[in-house]
Amino acid sequence: MNRQTVKKLLPMLILSVGVALVASCGRKQSGMAQSNEFPVSTLQTGNTQMSNSYPATIRGKQDVEIRPKISGFITRLYVDEGSVVHRGQVLFTIDNVQYHAALNEAKAAYNAQKSALATAQLTYKNKQELHKQNIIGDYDLQAAANSLASVKANLAQTHAAVVSAKENLSYCTVVSPSNGVVGSIPFRVGSLVSPSMTTPMTTVSNIQEMYVYFSMTEKQLLEMSRQSGSKNIVAAFPEVQLQLADGSIYDHRGHVSTVSGVIDQSTGSVSVRASFLNPDHLLKSGGTGSIVIPYTANNTIIIPQSATVEVQDKIFVYVVGNDNKVKYTAIEVNPQNDGENYIVTKGLKAGDKYVTNGITKLSDGMVIKPITEQQYQQNLDKAAKLGAIQGDYKKMKEAFK
Repeated sequence: MNRQTVKKLLPMLILSVGVALVASCGRKQSGMAQSNEFPVSTLQTGNTQMSNSYPATIRGKQDVEIRPKISGFITRLYVDEGSVVHRGQVLFTIDNVQYHAALNEAKAAYNAQKSALATAQLTYKNKQELHKQNIIGDYDLQAAANSLASVKANLAQTHAAVVSAKENLSYCTVVSPSNGVVGSIPFRVGSLVSPSMTTPMTTVSNIQEMYVYFSMTEKQLLEMSRQSGSKNIVAAFPEVQLQLADGSIYDHRGHVSTVSGVIDQSTGSVSVRASFLNPDHLLKSGGTGSIVIPYTANNTIIIPQSATVEVQDKIFVYVVGNDNKVKYTAIEVNPQNDGENYIVTKGLKAGDKYVTNGITKLSDGMVIKPITEQQYQQNLDKAAKLGAIQGDYKKMKEAFK
C-alpha cells in the first residue's frame, strides 16, 4: 500500500478512532469515577507482624592490627590481601642480620661471664681454706665473696641480654595471632617498618562470627523491654535479621548479645551488638547494613502510611462521617513502624471509616461518594485506557500531516 492510498484511508481511520473516543467518553460519563468518588475503608483491630530497622556497622569478632615490634626492612611477604590465615601462620619476615649478630654478641658475653664465674668460685673456695688456716683475714675472704656475687650478677645480666636478643630475632618473623582474613597491606618488600609507625602492617579479622553494632534510643529500648515482660534487656530481643547494603536479607539470623550500660548523652542512644555466623565469609569487616527487629502488635489499629498526610511533624487522615463528609483528623502513632504502615495509638477507633487513596484531592468538610478499593482501581484502569487511545489518535494525525 503506497502513501497516496494511506492518505485516502486516513479519514476513515480517524473516524473510527473518533467513534472509539466518543464511546469511551460516554462510558466515562456513565461509569467512571466522578470527581467526588474516593475509596473508603473501615478500621478494625487485629494482630500484625511488623519490624523496625536500624543502621548498622559490621565488624569481625576479632580485628587485630599487625604491628612490628622491631625496626627493619621487609624481606618477604607470605600472604596477600584477602588471604585466609591461621593462628601462628607466617605473614612477613623482616631483615634479621643485625639481630642475629646481636644474639651472637650476647651469647659470647654470657659465655665469658660463665668462665668468670668459674674463676670467681675457685678463688672464693681457695680463700675459704686460707681463712681457716688463719693465713688471710676476714677482709680478704669477704672481698672474694663480693667478687663472686658480682660475677653472678653479671652472668644474670648477660643471660637476660641473650633472652632479649632471641626475642628480637623471633620478632623478625611476623605471624598471625589468630585465625582470620588478611586486610589491606600498605607495606611491601623493601619497606622500612618500625614500632613507632602509626599505620599497621595489616589487619587480621576473625570473620567466622561477625559483630554488628547499631544504636537504639532509650525510649525504644524501654518499650521493647516492657512488651517482652522481661527484666533482662538482652533477653527482650527476638532473633534479628541483617539487611545488607544491596537491600537483600542475610541468610543467617542473629541474636543480640550485649547492650551497653551507658547512654550516650549527646545522642540519647544506647549501643547494641548482635552476633551473626559467617560460614561463607560473605560479611566483611567494615561493611554496613541495617538490623531488622521483628515484633508483634496485638489488638491494634493499623493504617497504611499512604492514607496519611504529614504536616509539621503531625499526622492526619481524612475520616468519613455518616453524612459522607470528610474530616481532617490528627492522629498519634507508635514511633516504631515498618515504613509502610502505622500503629495508631490515638485519634481513631475500630469502626471509623477513612479515605484510603486520592487524599491529595480532598479538603476538610468535602462531601464524597464512598466506593470500594476495587471500584477505584477499575476507574483508574479505564482512565489509563482512555489516555492510551487518545495518544494513539494524536500519533496518527501527526504521522500523516
